[in-house]
Amino acid sequence: MAQAMRIDFISDVVCPWCVIGLKGLEEALAAIGDEIEPEIVFHPFELNPDMPPEGEGLADHVRRKYGASPEQSAANRSHIVERAAEVGFTIGFRPKGRIWNTFDAHRLLHWAGAQGKGAQHSLKMALFTAYFTDGSNVADHEALLNAVDGAGLDRNAAAAVLADDTFSEDVRGEENYWRREGISAVPAVIINGKYMISGGHPPASFEKALRRIAAEG
Repeated sequence: MAQAMRIDFISDVVCPWCVIGLKGLEEALAAIGDEIEPEIVFHPFELNPDMPPEGEGLADHVRRKYGASPEQSAANRSHIVERAAEVGFTIGFRPKGRIWNTFDAHRLLHWAGAQGKGAQHSLKMALFTAYFTDGSNVADHEALLNAVDGAGLDRNAAAAVLADDTFSEDVRGEENYWRREGISAVPAVIINGKYMISGGHPPASFEKALRRIAAEG
């Protein structure tokens, strides 16, 4: 009999390690098979909550926030691209790539959470693809609605969410909750409300951790 497992996935849509971690987690769950019956719920975390509407150049952002040299940045980007490819996801860093504000994306993900099984996951992946693969501005409402289309969700309903501040308090409330719980970096994966796995681990690492947690009951 499959063991039910609640998986809270705290992440941002402009975080490369978040998509790498999600894909690694999903490969691990596929390898475990019907031993575990997972319920993955996505939660908001803004890496840059004060990012202005015009965004910031990626190179400038990395240099300002992390103090990385151009050489270090290039090496890190190459490593990220390779790790993403290993789990079947394409990341294409662009010379003039930008970091964008993601608050509205998280409002749509909150909305998607009530749109039926699989809807939130579909939109999450559509947003990851829009930003990392297609180079879209995920602060732009048209780009966000295109992601909604790609996820097979109701564009008009999503547009209504974006038209005002719907779910703003919900998203901020969730973000504050996870910060109070000690989450300061993402991805953070909380299993059954008590075990935390931090970072974008390879599938084998996730599988080992999930099997251990399942064995503990």
